[in-house]
Amino acid sequence: MCTPTATPPKWLIDSYPEILPVDPETGQTRGFGSRRHYDFSSAVYLRESLRITEVLARRYGDQDGVVGWQTDNELCCHDTALSGSKVAQQAFQDWCRQRYADINQLNTDWGNVFWSMEYRDFREIDLPILAVTETNPAHRLAYRRFSSDQVINYHNPMVEMIRAHAPGKFITHNFIPMNETAVDNFALAAPLEFTSYDNYPLGRTDLLLTGAPTEELRRYMRTGHPDFATYYHDQTRGLLNRGFWVMEQQPGPVNWANNNPRPVPGMIRFWTLEAFAHGADCVCYFRWRQAPFAQEQMHAGLLRPDNSKTEAWPEAEQAMAEVALLDIENKPLQAAPVAIVTGVEGQWVSDIEKQGEAYDFNNVQLSYYSALRELGVNVDFIAVDGDFSPYKLIIAPSLPIISDGFIEKCKASTAQFIFGPRAGAKTPEFSYPTNLPPGLLQKLIPIRVLSVETLRADCHEGLSWNNHQYQSGSWCEQLDAGDTEIVARYDNSEPAIVRKDRFTYIGTLTNKEFLRDFFQQQCLDAQIKTYHFGEDIRVSQRGNLLFAFNYSDQPQSLPLDPEAKLLLGNKTIEPHGVTVWQAP
Repeated sequence: MCTPTATPPKWLIDSYPEILPVDPETGQTRGFGSRRHYDFSSAVYLRESLRITEVLARRYGDQDGVVGWQTDNELCCHDTALSGSKVAQQAFQDWCRQRYADINQLNTDWGNVFWSMEYRDFREIDLPILAVTETNPAHRLAYRRFSSDQVINYHNPMVEMIRAHAPGKFITHNFIPMNETAVDNFALAAPLEFTSYDNYPLGRTDLLLTGAPTEELRRYMRTGHPDFATYYHDQTRGLLNRGFWVMEQQPGPVNWANNNPRPVPGMIRFWTLEAFAHGADCVCYFRWRQAPFAQEQMHAGLLRPDNSKTEAWPEAEQAMAEVALLDIENKPLQAAPVAIVTGVEGQWVSDIEKQGEAYDFNNVQLSYYSALRELGVNVDFIAVDGDFSPYKLIIAPSLPIISDGFIEKCKASTAQFIFGPRAGAKTPEFSYPTNLPPGLLQKLIPIRVLSVETLRADCHEGLSWNNHQYQSGSWCEQLDAGDTEIVARYDNSEPAIVRKDRFTYIGTLTNKEFLRDFFQQQCLDAQIKTYHFGEDIRVSQRGNLLFAFNYSDQPQSLPLDPEAKLLLGNKTIEPHGVTVWQAP
């Protein structure tokens, strides 16, 4: 069962028009006619959401045929986390009063003396929208934190209501990734039994590769990019560090991307096995039958509107049989050897203060992840307050705000650490550290960032490491290396990457060849096994099963041990095929 709160009905909007959110980019009230047209700060809508949730939970909570619940649907999809409404402004003022207590403290923390922005009372605080030019970054950071809290404060009571009337039944939610909603998904997931995700590899590839060279898009147009789906699988699993569900799996062309191609034959089975390889406990296809009406009538299903079976049907049957053959249910996913530390604050800082148009939090994090996955290394995503103990290598691609507690956790860990550029670059209130970036990170790596230059994405320069030349660009930090080992240098011989004991700092953005080669060396040093079988092959491990996925349209030879016990497929993996063998 799913609560219907993503789509407030017309009669409710007509009765309470203040439910509608206001677009923070235009100041216009968003209208009725699609979905997600509600304001997370609306006390009226929270009340009505709890009312319908209680009715449903009372009626169906103890029914044997209802095994679990999903809240809402894709919270904050369509850029709906932020609202510029009057109710949001009043709620933001209250939030600021609770956080800062004294208006003078807020003025000091935000640096409001700049551009005459001092407030005399919390009731004077506007939302940081619709101004002539950029608004105070500390103000915008507070607005993002507030908006994230509002989503969680809306969602948690709904979970509590279901739990009160449906004891013993699971509750989940189908998450939109943090980089798209800018909401703290770790906090949002906290009250749930497990997390869910809607997997649309072709739609996401079309959107994420907008502007990419034609040949790159054409290469993955019908398969999806090798890392886009698993990037979100691994993030969704990491929210609670347990198995997740794919609540919606693309079974054919969808309706919402810029272009909506058909999957190449075999990909429905391929994506299903890939999800299970990355820790899924269940894969559901969306949709069962293609709807012949309304907004999503071009969205394919397992069945056509006339009930005839699509090409996805036999592939789903094949995947179901193979999941049973591999006994995946009894193959628990172990902690990966490598963890990526992530958090929504990195996204907020990247969005608020770009500094260079080529720097983007998600692209930085994805580039690090893709390099590791091309090496066939399993990756966990963990929060800054997560458990570091299982990991040999911990990587923070973009962690601009850190705490003393995080530093102490790093010291207590035995792992090797790699920090990307911008680490520790901001205080919790979005100021420049008085001791210069990387701020608190200087307790681990005694360096100073003297200046930062940002370059156009096509204006890269050289990076020298291990007697090889790579690219540096987009974001380049001038480092005072202090008492550290210089690992790599820019063209002008200044340090670009430095190391102190177990801690490495990368002061620049670079290319995938460098990240792959550099991480290969770090994995070798940390005794982490890699499986680099080619640019279009991805290897994943679940329990004692090793999966190889071939994203190319050509057969590929897998350099497996002659004694490897094949369970599915062959050592020559077919185009868009899957091979599974047993780990030694």
